[in-house]
Amino acid sequence: MEPILRKEEISDLLSAINDGRVSVDLNENDQQDTTINFTSIDLFNLPQPGSKQFRIPNLDIILDIFCRTYSSSLTNRLQRTSSVSRISLNSYEFQHFFRDKKSLGASGIIDMSPLQHGALIILDPELSFSLIEIMLGASNEFDPLQLDRKLTTIELIVLKTLFVDACNDLSNAFSQLLDMQTTLVKLENNPRLLSIVEPASEVIVTTFLVKVGELSGEMHMVIPFATLEPLRDLLKDLLSISNVNKSSWHNVIEDELLEMPAVVTAQSGIISLSISQLLNLKKGDILDLDYDPNSPLKILVENQPTFYAAPGTHNGKKAISLTGMFK
Repeated sequence: MEPILRKEEISDLLSAINDGRVSVDLNENDQQDTTINFTSIDLFNLPQPGSKQFRIPNLDIILDIFCRTYSSSLTNRLQRTSSVSRISLNSYEFQHFFRDKKSLGASGIIDMSPLQHGALIILDPELSFSLIEIMLGASNEFDPLQLDRKLTTIELIVLKTLFVDACNDLSNAFSQLLDMQTTLVKLENNPRLLSIVEPASEVIVTTFLVKVGELSGEMHMVIPFATLEPLRDLLKDLLSISNVNKSSWHNVIEDELLEMPAVVTAQSGIISLSISQLLNLKKGDILDLDYDPNSPLKILVENQPTFYAAPGTHNGKKAISLTGMFK
């Protein structure tokens, strides 16, 4: 620690500097290297924060839709209040993701047809064993199980319906982009049997926090980058106005509009009468219409002229035959 000058010493030093008895210029031997290290940057090609996630734009929107629907599915399946929330979205090499995992619980290989390579849904061990207890009728008050072993085949079968629900909800989440049929291929408890891509291939890993009552655990969804690559443009346009025709609410409104009834009127002529003339009308009066019997009728749809038609009969009933569009 550098010594601190007293007030008197500071005053003497300032006086010596003013009198020129102390030089403030550095000698050549005393000069220090003031060179600043720098690195040139290209202002037009700066990396974006979280650039790995920006490679698949708007994927988080699809995943959040999956969270909402899967929360409802878990609640209905387990008959307990459940929630699923996304806590991270990262990119890894496939082998590095598994290298960082000491142990895995129930793991499902899923097919995302028509997309290639498929994906993985992985539950951590503690969550896997706890969900099994719940599905077998455990009470609401039990401590999470921490068993140092792999799940058995029977235990994997018990959890199968939860993975099937996740597949259905994942298809619904992607329905805004394409008609995807997600199916469960098989359940595994051995990480060596979960190889869906090459070890060095890039995968997008989403980590979800699953809460069932007072219990909680993590679920991972591993999707190869090559699987999502064909959807990049669709995801990029997901929030654009030009993509509105792909949204489900637009299709519903369009279908309902097509079923709405409309009044169609065949108009032969128009006559204008005063109120007094209307009041004086009686049986047998003849009203002259401003209509040429040889000219086509005007067909009005909701009082808007739309077509021209020729009058006639069909199957013993009066009918009209459309002859053109109203201009």
